[in-house]
Amino acid sequence: MLRYFISCFLLFSFLISSAQTDSLDLSARDSTSFGDRYGLRIGVDLSRPIRALLDSDYSGLEFVADYRITKKIYIAAEFGNEEKTSVEALENVDDLNRVEIYNYTTSGSYIKLGIDYNTYENWYGMTNAIIFGARYAGSTFSQTLNNYTIYDSNRYWNPNNFATGADSPQEFTGLNATWLEFVLGIKVELFANLYLGASVRLAYLFTNTEADTFPNLWIPGFNKVNDNSKFGVGYNYSLSYFIPLYRKKAKKKKNESPVEE
Repeated sequence: MLRYFISCFLLFSFLISSAQTDSLDLSARDSTSFGDRYGLRIGVDLSRPIRALLDSDYSGLEFVADYRITKKIYIAAEFGNEEKTSVEALENVDDLNRVEIYNYTTSGSYIKLGIDYNTYENWYGMTNAIIFGARYAGSTFSQTLNNYTIYDSNRYWNPNNFATGADSPQEFTGLNATWLEFVLGIKVELFANLYLGASVRLAYLFTNTEADTFPNLWIPGFNKVNDNSKFGVGYNYSLSYFIPLYRKKAKKKKNESPVEE
């Protein structure tokens, strides 16, 4: 996954350079059009619908948004819903002969709120971004234990498999979790006001409310939960549209000579 993200990052960097080279206009402009554009950018994460098409055990949808408040800083948010059916099996067993311990389905919603800082210095008229950011996120969800087997080291009564625990589903509701998420990403303007973005996320789990008899092994918006670590990873690929609301005159840099017309 990291190798794929790096490849996308390099591709988008090339697109930024190409777009800026093609769009550079040194002709005189109407002074009333000067200034940086400010507004709301809204869109959808493309990776989740694609994943749902490829994986019948998953469904999900995420909306993304950001609002520019200064030249470099954006308020950002993501919210969505996910459902995933997972199977836990014994390790070191091949797929044909693997022994399933339990099968469960997790379903719920999440929201992430935070800020993005754009480190990329755009040429005039461009609004591409290489961002570092942070999110505080929360999720509410339920888990359904579809079936499970009883792990028993004594194989006298069941030499070929473990004993069946239950076949009737058990639902655990009222579950929730919160975490802090660090973001590294990029946004490229493909056409006027239309942006393609990609990001990778490193999350740290703060709170995790679980059922008494079954742990939270997968959390919507956070992904898989590890037994020995509170860290998780995620990614998204977004397509968004920018709604310009107003322009703000850019501050002149120190020692910058005036433009002669």
